[in-house]
Amino acid sequence: MVVMARLSRPERPDLVFEEEDLPYEEEIMRNQFSVKCWLRYIEFKQGSPKPRLNQLYERALKLLPCSYKLWYRYLKARRAQVKHRCVTDPAYEDVNNCHERAFVFMHKMPRLWLDYCQFLMDQGRVTHTRRTFDRALRALPITQHSRIWPLYLRFLRSHPLPETAVRGYRRFLKLSPESAEEYIEYLKSSDRLDEAAQRLATVVNDERFVSKAGKSNYQLWHELCDLISQNPDKVQSLNVDAIIRGGLTRFTDQLGKLWCSLADYYIRSGHFEKARDVYEEAIRTVMTVRDFTQVFDSYAQFEESMIAAKMETASELGREEEDDVDLELRLARFEQLISRRPLLLNSVLLRQNPHHVHEWHKRVALHQGRPREIINTYTEAVQTVDPFKATGKPHTLWVAFAKFYEDNGQLDDARVILEKATKVNFKQVDDLASVWCQCGELELRHENYDEALRLLRKATALPARRAEYFDGSEPVQNRVYKSLKVWSMLADLEESLGTFQSTKAVYDRILDLRIATPQIVINYAMFLEEHKYFEESFKAYERGISLFKWPNVSDIWSTYLTKFIARYGGRKLERARDLFEQALDGCPPKYAKTLYLLYAQLEEEWGLARHAMAVYERATRAVEPAQQYDMFNIYIKRAAEIYGVTHTRGIYQKAIEVLSDEHAREMCLRFADMECKLGEIDRARAIYSFCSQICDPRTTGAFWQTWKDFEVRHGNEDTIKEMLRIRRSVQATYNTQVNFMASQMLKVSGSATGTVSDLAPGQSGMDDMKLLEQRAEQLAAEAERDQPLRAQSKILFVRSDASREELAELAQQVNPEEIQLGAGQGGPLDRTLPGGVPAAVFGSLKED
Repeated sequence: MVVMARLSRPERPDLVFEEEDLPYEEEIMRNQFSVKCWLRYIEFKQGSPKPRLNQLYERALKLLPCSYKLWYRYLKARRAQVKHRCVTDPAYEDVNNCHERAFVFMHKMPRLWLDYCQFLMDQGRVTHTRRTFDRALRALPITQHSRIWPLYLRFLRSHPLPETAVRGYRRFLKLSPESAEEYIEYLKSSDRLDEAAQRLATVVNDERFVSKAGKSNYQLWHELCDLISQNPDKVQSLNVDAIIRGGLTRFTDQLGKLWCSLADYYIRSGHFEKARDVYEEAIRTVMTVRDFTQVFDSYAQFEESMIAAKMETASELGREEEDDVDLELRLARFEQLISRRPLLLNSVLLRQNPHHVHEWHKRVALHQGRPREIINTYTEAVQTVDPFKATGKPHTLWVAFAKFYEDNGQLDDARVILEKATKVNFKQVDDLASVWCQCGELELRHENYDEALRLLRKATALPARRAEYFDGSEPVQNRVYKSLKVWSMLADLEESLGTFQSTKAVYDRILDLRIATPQIVINYAMFLEEHKYFEESFKAYERGISLFKWPNVSDIWSTYLTKFIARYGGRKLERARDLFEQALDGCPPKYAKTLYLLYAQLEEEWGLARHAMAVYERATRAVEPAQQYDMFNIYIKRAAEIYGVTHTRGIYQKAIEVLSDEHAREMCLRFADMECKLGEIDRARAIYSFCSQICDPRTTGAFWQTWKDFEVRHGNEDTIKEMLRIRRSVQATYNTQVNFMASQMLKVSGSATGTVSDLAPGQSGMDDMKLLEQRAEQLAAEAERDQPLRAQSKILFVRSDASREELAELAQQVNPEEIQLGAGQGGPLDRTLPGGVPAAVFGSLKED
């Protein structure tokens, strides 16, 4: 039974409590200023009606008005009580008043202000909410304003009151200027673009500003350019042209976008001619192909849109003569723009590198059919290109310039251009030499042969101050007299147009300057030979030989010796021998074969046979190892033809000692075949036996088959057995050689140049010796299979404790390998001791 009681205190006649409340009431009476006691009581009364719970809170707060815990719980409970009611309900006003009473004591508590402001926002009371936010900001210290402003800004953005929001944001930026981007975004969304542009310009100019969104200064600048260029009618307070041109000087790697933004601003403003001027200025100043492409595409799109708009306007209003003229003008302007694109692009590349010779040639080609522009381009090119900074060959510009005048019949102008070119301080001597050669070729094309000779003689004349060819400190005009290109052309002209003496003087001068090549020397000698000056030609060869070393002198020696032999044959044999010895002295093995063969041919035709054999023998030692086999073949062939086959035996032996195993094996087979043909069977067999030591049966089966066929034809059973014995011994030898087994393993694995570890690709950690052991076991097993099958017999052992009867049984078993001797063939083993076997022979086996 629930007992209801009324407190007998005169000051609260309306206070009603239940019997279960008595302990809490008594505790409160004892400790009425204890927050914990009140909280325990409130917690106990959570399920009671709302008025009684509110009454309990009021009693507690009357005694403890500065308790944050009580106020927070009380206000939270009051807000929860009206949560599902209509906002026009009077209960909301009671809760608001309750909050106001709380702030008399709790005005420094931001959590209570936030809850109250959120509660007011839910009620939709805009002015009251805004004033409450302002009161909160005034009441709280500035260090806690950062907790109020996010909710305040959310409230400002939630209502279509841009003026109020703008003023609120301006106050907020004084506290937090780094949040300017948020304000700018709001201004854009509320269509207040002028102020947004101003704020964005301020942010861009502030070097200390750090974007919360992680944007770079260029990204912010680009946003500003887009904003002001796309909204010229709404952004009035900024000088758009000055801002974007300032960006052109700051962000030189993004010129294309900025130029397009500036042109777009004028297009949207309706200033089409000014936009066209901006595009023209842009395509004449950009430095990269990327920027040029962006500007040009935008320019072309602008012209297309202008033509389309004009055609649409004319179709709607009806065409007039002025409209047709204007339309044709726009079409002509657009076509001219498209046709200018290659030239404009070439201008961009030349602005990047004005010393790029190839681009200047391309520019001339773009002006094809317009002589005046071509002349202007060539003139600008030769004035602009610095030979020391040029990319390519700068002299080609001068040559092409002169060729243009020549093609148009203006030879005097072409000569003037080339004459100016000879005075240019080129970086390389070859450039100036090419200009002089072009001067000569110009005169030759027009059959002015004497003038061509005069020009080239002038080019090769000694300067007042001589300099070395590669001395970069001297101008090229002082070094061109050593240019082989000019001298070669002068020599050709002298041979064709000059006299013998003048030509000879030119060649002698080339040799004196030590700029000749082996081909020049050979040409000089051939020239002298054509005019029957044979000894002079040989002197030219000698001078050329003194200028060069091996291997450059190889062609000179070959030509010299060939010509000398053809001229004198055997009449000057000793001189020829001296020449060959001089040529072979210091000759590298790579070039020795040709000279030795030529030397041996000389001795065979005009000298002594033994001298020829000596030359062949020297050749086998002097040539490269790869050529020794061929040299021995030639030596054997010539020795057989001159002295007979028997004289080649020593050569074969020498070849077998010197050559590699593979070639030595071939020589052995040929040697043995020769001995067979001569009937020397024993010699041939000895050769086969010697060669077998370098022939593994597994890899050289052809050799063993040849030997076997030889023994079948010329041998007997004993020789065949001996061959088989040698084969087994050789095979056993190779089976025990680790290096040989490794090479065989490499051959099997298909890697002739690898190592042992290559046998197991992907298993680099495997032990190499383990692989070798495995392969050795395989080779041993193969050798075992190759041996003749032995008789399958049981191997018998005698136990030490065997009895006499067991020994007798073992003795009666037939031995299949026992040799059966006939009568009278008994040996010492057939003799038995008289009186039987002594008992001491049996030892411990003797019976007791």
